[in-house]
Amino acid sequence: MTDAKDERRPAGELEATVMAALWAAGVPRTPGQVQADLAVDLARTTVTTILTRLHDKGVVDRERQGRGYAYFPVEDAPGLTARRMHSELDRDTDRETVLARFVARLSTDDERVLRELLEGGEQ
Repeated sequence: MTDAKDERRPAGELEATVMAALWAAGVPRTPGQVQADLAVDLARTTVTTILTRLHDKGVVDRERQGRGYAYFPVEDAPGLTARRMHSELDRDTDRETVLARFVARLSTDDERVLRELLEGGEQ
């Protein structure tokens, strides 16, 4: 990893990489274990910072393991996406317009799935 600001990763990419490692593991992982699981070269302190931020956001939880913590996701990937969608919806006071515009931009297939879910087949 270089220090050049031009080569910085996009916002959220490191968090997504760490979350993917936690989901793949399926068990609580320490920062050192997560670091070893990653395909990218990150310092353990960087991984610890990312995990701490994810914990502060409520995306992961942790349990005491030795002198540190082992982290685990609180939701699967679809659950996390749904949580983000709710957060975005909660940021606007005109929920009806936001929802109307969201639905208007759905593909035909997504609209069909949403219609089926609303008619009773929740997954």
